[in-house]
Amino acid sequence: MTLGQRLDAATRGLSAPLAVVDLDAFEADADALVRRAGGTPIRVASKSLRVRSLLTAALARPGFRGVMAYSVAEALWLVSCGIEDVLVAYPSVDRAALAELMASPQALTQITLTVDDPAHLDLLTAIRAQTIRAQTPAQDLPVRLSLDIDASLRFSLPALRGVPALPRAAVHLGVRRSPVHTADEASRFAARAAATPGVRLVGVMFYEAQVAGLPDTSPAVRLVKKLSVRDLRVRRREVVDAVQAHVGPLEIVNSGGTGSLETSAADPVVTEVAAGSGLLLPGLFDGYRTLDALPAAFFGLDVVRRPSPHHATAFGGGYIASGPTSASRQPRVVDPPGLHLLPNEGAGEVQTPLAARRRRGAASEPLPAIGDRVWLRHAKAGEQYERFDEVHLVRGDQLVETVATYRGEGKNFG
Repeated sequence: MTLGQRLDAATRGLSAPLAVVDLDAFEADADALVRRAGGTPIRVASKSLRVRSLLTAALARPGFRGVMAYSVAEALWLVSCGIEDVLVAYPSVDRAALAELMASPQALTQITLTVDDPAHLDLLTAIRAQTIRAQTPAQDLPVRLSLDIDASLRFSLPALRGVPALPRAAVHLGVRRSPVHTADEASRFAARAAATPGVRLVGVMFYEAQVAGLPDTSPAVRLVKKLSVRDLRVRRREVVDAVQAHVGPLEIVNSGGTGSLETSAADPVVTEVAAGSGLLLPGLFDGYRTLDALPAAFFGLDVVRRPSPHHATAFGGGYIASGPTSASRQPRVVDPPGLHLLPNEGAGEVQTPLAARRRRGAASEPLPAIGDRVWLRHAKAGEQYERFDEVHLVRGDQLVETVATYRGEGKNFG
Protein backbone atom coordinates (compact mmCIF):
# COMPACT_ATOMS: atom_id res chain seq x y z
CA MET A 1 0.00 0.00 0.00
CA THR A 2 1.12 3.53 -0.66
CA LEU A 3 1.24 6.05 2.17
CA GLY A 4 -1.95 7.64 0.92
CA GLN A 5 -3.74 4.30 0.73
CA ARG A 6 -2.69 3.44 4.28
CA LEU A 7 -3.88 6.76 5.64
CA ASP A 8 -7.11 6.55 3.63
CA ALA A 9 -7.83 3.12 5.08
CA ALA A 10 -7.02 4.18 8.64
CA THR A 11 -9.24 7.26 8.48
CA ARG A 12 -12.09 5.90 6.35
CA GLY A 13 -15.34 7.44 7.49
CA LEU A 14 -13.66 10.42 9.19
CA SER A 15 -14.37 13.90 7.91
CA ALA A 16 -11.62 16.14 6.55
CA PRO A 17 -9.71 18.35 7.10
CA LEU A 18 -8.10 15.99 9.58
CA ALA A 19 -4.67 15.49 11.17
CA VAL A 20 -2.84 12.18 11.46
CA VAL A 21 0.33 11.00 13.19
CA ASP A 22 1.94 7.73 12.09
CA LEU A 23 2.99 6.10 15.38
CA ASP A 24 5.49 3.76 13.75
CA ALA A 25 7.31 6.74 12.23
CA PHE A 26 6.99 8.76 15.46
CA GLU A 27 8.62 5.99 17.49
CA ALA A 28 11.34 5.39 14.90
CA ASP A 29 12.10 9.12 14.92
CA ALA A 30 12.28 9.12 18.72
CA ASP A 31 14.81 6.28 18.58
CA ALA A 32 16.83 8.15 15.95
CA LEU A 33 16.97 11.26 18.16
CA VAL A 34 18.20 9.19 21.09
CA ARG A 35 20.94 7.64 18.94
CA ARG A 36 22.05 11.05 17.74
CA ALA A 37 22.08 12.45 21.29
CA GLY A 38 24.56 9.75 22.29
CA GLY A 39 23.39 9.38 25.88
CA THR A 40 22.69 13.06 26.60
CA PRO A 41 19.08 13.45 27.83
CA ILE A 42 16.64 15.03 25.37
CA ARG A 43 14.18 17.66 26.59
CA VAL A 44 11.02 17.56 24.45
CA ALA A 45 10.08 20.88 22.84
CA SER A 46 6.33 21.18 23.38
CA LYS A 47 5.76 23.84 20.71
CA SER A 48 6.69 21.24 18.10
CA LEU A 49 4.01 18.82 19.34
CA ARG A 50 1.14 20.70 21.08
CA VAL A 51 -0.53 17.36 21.76
CA ARG A 52 -0.31 16.28 25.39
CA SER A 53 -0.54 12.56 24.67
CA LEU A 54 2.40 12.81 22.25
CA LEU A 55 4.41 14.68 24.88
CA THR A 56 3.81 11.96 27.44
CA ALA A 57 4.50 9.25 24.84
CA ALA A 58 7.91 10.78 24.12
CA LEU A 59 8.71 11.25 27.81
CA ALA A 60 7.93 7.60 28.48
CA ARG A 61 10.72 6.51 26.13
CA PRO A 62 14.31 6.01 27.36
CA GLY A 63 16.54 8.98 26.55
CA PHE A 64 13.91 11.70 27.03
CA ARG A 65 13.66 13.84 30.18
CA GLY A 66 11.65 16.98 30.81
CA VAL A 67 9.70 19.40 28.63
CA MET A 68 10.76 22.65 26.99
CA ALA A 69 7.58 24.76 27.06
CA TYR A 70 6.95 28.07 25.32
CA SER A 71 4.59 29.75 27.80
CA VAL A 72 4.36 30.06 31.59
CA ALA A 73 0.62 29.37 31.45
CA GLU A 74 1.35 26.25 29.39
CA ALA A 75 3.97 25.12 31.90
CA LEU A 76 1.53 25.56 34.80
CA TRP A 77 -1.06 23.47 32.97
CA LEU A 78 1.42 20.72 32.10
CA VAL A 79 2.59 20.49 35.72
CA SER A 80 -1.04 20.35 36.90
CA CYS A 81 -1.45 17.37 34.52
CA GLY A 82 1.44 15.52 36.17
CA ILE A 83 4.31 16.42 33.83
CA GLU A 84 7.52 17.20 35.71
CA ASP A 85 10.61 19.32 35.00
CA VAL A 86 9.38 22.01 32.63
CA LEU A 87 11.75 24.64 31.25
CA VAL A 88 9.97 27.66 29.79
CA ALA A 89 12.34 28.55 26.97
CA TYR A 90 11.17 32.11 26.35
CA PRO A 91 10.98 35.11 28.69
CA SER A 92 7.52 36.04 29.93
CA VAL A 93 5.82 39.16 31.28
CA ASP A 94 2.52 37.38 31.92
CA ARG A 95 1.88 38.79 35.39
CA ALA A 96 -1.11 36.57 36.14
CA ALA A 97 0.74 33.38 35.23
CA LEU A 98 3.89 34.45 37.09
CA ALA A 99 1.84 35.23 40.21
CA GLU A 100 0.17 31.83 39.97
CA LEU A 101 3.60 30.23 39.71
CA MET A 102 4.84 32.01 42.83
CA ALA A 103 1.81 30.84 44.82
CA SER A 104 2.30 27.16 43.98
CA PRO A 105 4.93 25.01 45.74
CA GLN A 106 4.51 22.32 43.11
CA ALA A 107 5.03 24.74 40.23
CA LEU A 108 8.03 26.40 41.87
CA THR A 109 9.83 23.08 42.18
CA GLN A 110 8.98 21.84 38.67
CA ILE A 111 9.16 24.96 36.46
CA THR A 112 12.24 26.91 35.38
CA LEU A 113 11.82 30.31 33.74
CA THR A 114 14.06 31.81 31.07
CA VAL A 115 15.46 35.32 31.58
CA ASP A 116 18.03 37.42 29.76
CA ASP A 117 17.51 41.01 30.92
CA PRO A 118 17.66 42.71 34.33
CA ALA A 119 14.14 43.95 33.62
CA HIS A 120 12.97 40.34 33.95
CA LEU A 121 14.46 40.18 37.45
CA ASP A 122 12.80 43.48 38.36
CA LEU A 123 9.43 42.19 37.18
CA LEU A 124 9.76 38.98 39.17
CA THR A 125 10.75 40.96 42.26
CA ALA A 126 7.69 43.20 41.90
CA ILE A 127 5.30 40.28 41.42
CA ARG A 128 6.82 38.48 44.38
CA ALA A 129 6.29 41.56 46.55
CA GLN A 130 2.65 41.67 45.51
CA THR A 131 2.31 37.96 46.27
CA ILE A 132 3.80 38.49 49.71
CA ARG A 133 1.28 41.25 50.44
CA ALA A 134 -1.58 39.08 49.23
CA GLN A 135 -0.45 35.87 50.86
CA THR A 136 2.72 34.11 52.01
CA PRO A 137 4.71 32.93 48.99
CA ALA A 138 4.81 29.19 48.59
CA GLN A 139 7.10 28.25 51.48
CA ASP A 140 9.47 31.00 50.34
CA LEU A 141 10.67 28.74 47.53
CA PRO A 142 12.74 30.65 44.99
CA VAL A 143 11.76 31.04 41.37
CA ARG A 144 14.05 28.83 39.29
CA LEU A 145 15.73 30.70 36.44
CA SER A 146 17.73 29.84 33.33
CA LEU A 147 19.78 32.47 31.51
CA ASP A 148 19.33 32.48 27.74
CA ILE A 149 22.63 33.06 25.96
CA ASP A 150 22.82 34.40 22.43
CA ALA A 151 24.31 31.46 20.55
CA SER A 152 24.61 33.20 17.20
CA LEU A 153 27.91 33.41 15.35
CA ARG A 154 29.38 36.90 15.44
CA PHE A 155 32.51 38.25 13.86
CA SER A 156 33.82 41.46 12.31
CA LEU A 157 34.80 42.08 8.73
CA PRO A 158 38.11 43.90 8.29
CA ALA A 159 38.13 47.36 6.78
CA LEU A 160 38.74 47.43 3.05
CA ARG A 161 42.27 48.22 1.98
CA GLY A 162 42.55 51.80 0.81
CA VAL A 163 39.31 52.81 2.56
CA PRO A 164 40.48 53.49 6.13
CA ALA A 165 37.30 55.35 7.06
CA LEU A 166 35.20 52.22 6.64
CA PRO A 167 34.24 50.90 10.10
CA ARG A 168 34.70 47.26 10.97
CA ALA A 169 31.34 45.69 10.14
CA ALA A 170 29.84 43.24 12.63
CA VAL A 171 28.30 40.09 11.16
CA HIS A 172 25.52 38.31 13.07
CA LEU A 173 24.59 34.84 11.81
CA GLY A 174 21.69 33.39 13.74
CA VAL A 175 18.42 34.49 15.30
CA ARG A 176 17.93 37.58 17.46
CA ARG A 177 17.30 36.23 20.94
CA SER A 178 19.21 37.14 24.07
CA PRO A 179 21.27 40.32 24.54
CA VAL A 180 23.75 38.22 26.56
CA HIS A 181 26.47 36.89 24.28
CA THR A 182 29.83 36.85 26.05
CA ALA A 183 31.07 35.30 29.27
CA ASP A 184 31.55 38.78 30.77
CA GLU A 185 27.93 39.69 30.02
CA ALA A 186 26.76 36.40 31.51
CA SER A 187 28.89 37.01 34.59
CA ARG A 188 27.34 40.43 35.18
CA PHE A 189 23.85 39.02 34.85
CA ALA A 190 24.62 36.09 37.16
CA ALA A 191 25.93 38.51 39.79
CA ARG A 192 22.73 40.51 39.56
CA ALA A 193 20.60 37.36 39.82
CA ALA A 194 22.58 36.11 42.83
CA ALA A 195 21.83 39.39 44.60
CA THR A 196 18.09 39.29 43.78
CA PRO A 197 15.92 37.87 46.60
CA GLY A 198 13.43 35.15 45.73
CA VAL A 199 15.14 33.81 42.61
CA ARG A 200 17.75 31.15 41.94
CA LEU A 201 19.73 30.89 38.72
CA VAL A 202 19.99 27.15 38.03
CA GLY A 203 20.73 26.95 34.33
CA VAL A 204 21.83 28.44 31.05
CA MET A 205 20.46 27.80 27.57
CA PHE A 206 22.03 28.09 24.13
CA TYR A 207 19.99 27.73 20.93
CA GLU A 208 22.25 27.78 17.90
CA ALA A 209 19.59 28.37 15.25
CA GLN A 210 22.21 28.83 12.55
CA VAL A 211 23.16 25.18 13.13
CA ALA A 212 19.92 23.55 14.27
CA GLY A 213 17.59 25.51 12.00
CA LEU A 214 19.39 25.53 8.65
CA PRO A 215 19.16 22.66 6.16
CA ASP A 216 22.41 21.51 4.55
CA THR A 217 21.80 23.27 1.26
CA SER A 218 25.27 24.49 0.29
CA PRO A 219 28.97 24.49 1.19
CA ALA A 220 28.52 28.01 2.61
CA VAL A 221 25.83 26.80 5.04
CA ARG A 222 27.98 23.88 6.10
CA LEU A 223 30.89 26.27 6.71
CA VAL A 224 28.72 28.51 8.90
CA LYS A 225 27.66 25.46 10.90
CA LYS A 226 31.25 24.30 11.33
CA LEU A 227 32.41 27.73 12.50
CA SER A 228 29.44 28.05 14.86
CA VAL A 229 30.10 24.68 16.47
CA ARG A 230 33.74 25.61 16.97
CA ASP A 231 32.82 28.98 18.50
CA LEU A 232 30.27 27.48 20.88
CA ARG A 233 32.56 24.70 21.99
CA VAL A 234 34.77 27.39 23.56
CA ARG A 235 32.17 29.99 24.51
CA ARG A 236 29.76 27.60 26.25
CA ARG A 237 32.46 26.57 28.70
CA GLU A 238 33.49 30.18 29.30
CA VAL A 239 29.89 31.20 29.96
CA VAL A 240 29.20 28.27 32.28
CA ASP A 241 32.35 28.95 34.29
CA ALA A 242 31.51 32.64 34.55
CA VAL A 243 27.95 31.98 35.75
CA GLN A 244 28.95 29.25 38.20
CA ALA A 245 31.43 31.61 39.82
CA HIS A 246 28.41 33.56 41.13
CA VAL A 247 25.68 30.94 41.65
CA GLY A 248 27.47 27.63 42.11
CA PRO A 249 27.05 24.44 40.05
CA LEU A 250 24.35 24.64 37.38
CA GLU A 251 21.64 21.99 37.07
CA ILE A 252 20.86 22.79 33.43
CA VAL A 253 23.12 23.53 30.49
CA ASN A 254 20.70 23.20 27.60
CA SER A 255 21.69 23.41 23.97
CA GLY A 256 20.82 22.35 20.50
CA GLY A 257 17.75 21.46 18.54
CA THR A 258 16.65 18.74 16.16
CA GLY A 259 19.21 19.84 13.58
CA SER A 260 22.20 20.00 15.93
CA LEU A 261 21.83 17.19 18.47
CA GLU A 262 25.17 15.52 17.66
CA THR A 263 27.32 18.63 17.94
CA SER A 264 25.60 19.91 21.07
CA ALA A 265 25.61 16.55 22.82
CA ALA A 266 29.30 16.10 22.03
CA ASP A 267 30.20 19.08 24.23
CA PRO A 268 30.88 17.73 27.75
CA VAL A 269 29.62 20.93 29.37
CA VAL A 270 26.09 20.33 27.96
CA THR A 271 23.78 18.46 30.36
CA GLU A 272 20.81 18.15 27.99
CA VAL A 273 19.73 18.81 24.44
CA ALA A 274 16.31 19.85 23.12
CA ALA A 275 14.28 18.45 20.24
CA GLY A 276 10.69 18.30 19.11
CA SER A 277 10.42 18.67 15.35
CA GLY A 278 12.52 15.56 14.86
CA LEU A 279 9.68 13.47 16.28
CA LEU A 280 7.39 14.48 13.40
CA LEU A 281 9.83 15.64 10.66
CA PRO A 282 7.91 18.52 9.05
CA GLY A 283 8.76 19.78 5.58
CA LEU A 284 11.36 22.35 6.60
CA PHE A 285 13.63 19.51 7.75
CA ASP A 286 13.74 17.75 4.38
CA GLY A 287 17.12 19.28 3.52
CA TYR A 288 19.06 17.92 6.49
CA ARG A 289 21.59 15.20 5.75
CA THR A 290 22.01 13.63 9.21
CA LEU A 291 18.51 13.35 10.69
CA ASP A 292 17.75 9.70 9.85
CA ALA A 293 14.06 10.47 10.35
CA LEU A 294 10.71 9.71 8.71
CA PRO A 295 7.77 12.05 8.14
CA ALA A 296 5.24 11.20 10.85
CA ALA A 297 2.68 14.04 10.73
CA PHE A 298 0.19 14.55 7.92
CA PHE A 299 -3.09 16.29 7.26
CA GLY A 300 -5.78 15.23 4.84
CA LEU A 301 -8.02 17.37 2.64
CA ASP A 302 -10.94 16.25 0.49
CA VAL A 303 -11.22 17.23 -3.16
CA VAL A 304 -14.43 19.20 -3.67
CA ARG A 305 -14.15 20.31 -7.29
CA ARG A 306 -12.17 20.03 -10.51
CA PRO A 307 -12.12 23.42 -12.24
CA SER A 308 -10.16 22.14 -15.28
CA PRO A 309 -8.71 18.90 -16.66
CA HIS A 310 -5.42 19.79 -14.94
CA HIS A 311 -6.64 21.13 -11.58
CA ALA A 312 -8.38 19.82 -8.47
CA THR A 313 -9.51 21.91 -5.52
CA ALA A 314 -9.42 20.64 -1.93
CA PHE A 315 -11.39 22.05 0.98
CA GLY A 316 -9.29 23.93 3.59
CA GLY A 317 -5.52 23.64 3.86
CA GLY A 318 -4.29 27.16 4.49
CA TYR A 319 -1.90 26.14 7.26
CA ILE A 320 1.08 28.37 6.58
CA ALA A 321 4.16 28.16 8.80
CA SER A 322 5.48 31.18 10.65
CA GLY A 323 8.68 32.85 9.54
CA PRO A 324 9.65 34.73 6.38
CA THR A 325 6.98 34.38 3.71
CA SER A 326 8.26 31.99 1.07
CA ALA A 327 7.42 28.75 -0.69
CA SER A 328 9.25 26.85 2.06
CA ARG A 329 6.50 27.85 4.51
CA GLN A 330 3.79 26.24 2.39
CA PRO A 331 2.51 22.69 2.98
CA ARG A 332 3.94 19.93 0.80
CA VAL A 333 1.69 17.53 -1.13
CA VAL A 334 2.53 13.92 -0.26
CA ASP A 335 -0.15 11.82 -1.96
CA PRO A 336 -1.33 11.43 -4.67
CA PRO A 337 2.06 11.98 -6.30
CA GLY A 338 2.36 14.48 -9.11
CA LEU A 339 0.26 17.22 -7.49
CA HIS A 340 1.58 20.59 -6.46
CA LEU A 341 0.31 23.92 -5.15
CA LEU A 342 -0.33 26.75 -7.57
CA PRO A 343 2.37 29.42 -7.07
CA ASN A 344 -0.09 32.29 -7.55
CA GLU A 345 -2.63 30.89 -5.06
CA GLY A 346 -0.87 28.57 -2.63
CA ALA A 347 -2.69 26.93 0.26
CA GLY A 348 -5.95 28.74 0.96
CA GLU A 349 -7.93 29.40 4.12
CA VAL A 350 -11.06 27.75 2.66
CA GLN A 351 -9.83 26.00 -0.44
CA THR A 352 -6.50 24.85 -1.86
CA PRO A 353 -6.21 24.43 -5.64
CA LEU A 354 -3.79 21.76 -6.83
CA ALA A 355 -2.29 21.22 -10.25
CA ALA A 356 -1.26 17.95 -11.86
CA ARG A 357 2.32 17.78 -13.04
CA ARG A 358 2.50 17.86 -16.82
CA ARG A 359 4.92 15.42 -18.37
CA ARG A 360 6.68 16.37 -21.57
CA GLY A 361 5.24 14.48 -24.49
CA ALA A 362 2.62 12.76 -22.35
CA ALA A 363 -0.62 13.44 -20.55
CA SER A 364 -0.68 15.09 -17.14
CA GLU A 365 -0.49 13.02 -13.99
CA PRO A 366 -3.97 11.70 -13.10
CA LEU A 367 -6.11 13.97 -10.95
CA PRO A 368 -7.94 12.81 -7.83
CA ALA A 369 -11.71 12.61 -8.23
CA ILE A 370 -14.21 14.66 -6.29
CA GLY A 371 -14.45 13.07 -2.86
CA ASP A 372 -10.90 11.66 -2.95
CA ARG A 373 -8.48 12.62 -0.19
CA VAL A 374 -5.19 14.44 -0.66
CA TRP A 375 -2.44 14.14 1.98
CA LEU A 376 -0.01 16.91 2.82
CA ARG A 377 2.74 17.75 5.33
CA HIS A 378 3.04 21.03 7.19
CA ALA A 379 6.27 22.98 6.90
CA LYS A 380 6.59 23.13 10.71
CA ALA A 381 5.79 20.54 13.33
CA GLY A 382 3.41 21.91 15.95
CA GLU A 383 1.80 24.91 14.30
CA GLN A 384 -0.75 22.91 12.31
CA TYR A 385 -2.33 21.68 15.55
CA GLU A 386 -3.53 25.19 16.30
CA ARG A 387 -6.03 24.42 13.51
CA PHE A 388 -7.20 21.00 14.70
CA ASP A 389 -9.05 19.87 17.83
CA GLU A 390 -7.86 16.28 17.53
CA VAL A 391 -5.20 14.09 15.98
CA HIS A 392 -5.75 10.55 14.74
CA LEU A 393 -2.94 8.16 15.70
CA VAL A 394 -2.45 5.32 13.21
CA ARG A 395 -0.29 2.22 12.73
CA GLY A 396 -0.08 0.85 9.24
CA ASP A 397 -3.61 1.08 7.88
CA GLN A 398 -5.30 0.96 11.31
CA LEU A 399 -6.63 3.78 13.48
CA VAL A 400 -5.26 3.28 17.00
CA GLU A 401 -6.62 6.25 18.92
CA THR A 402 -7.93 9.78 18.51
CA VAL A 403 -6.46 12.30 20.95
CA ALA A 404 -6.97 15.98 21.70
CA THR A 405 -4.56 18.72 20.71
CA TYR A 406 -3.90 21.66 23.02
CA ARG A 407 -6.71 23.42 21.15
CA GLY A 408 -8.99 20.41 21.61
CA GLU A 409 -8.38 20.62 25.36
CA GLY A 410 -9.42 24.26 25.29
CA LYS A 411 -5.86 25.55 25.69
CA ASN A 412 -4.42 28.42 23.69
CA PHE A 413 -1.00 29.65 24.74
CA GLY A 414 -0.36 32.19 22.02
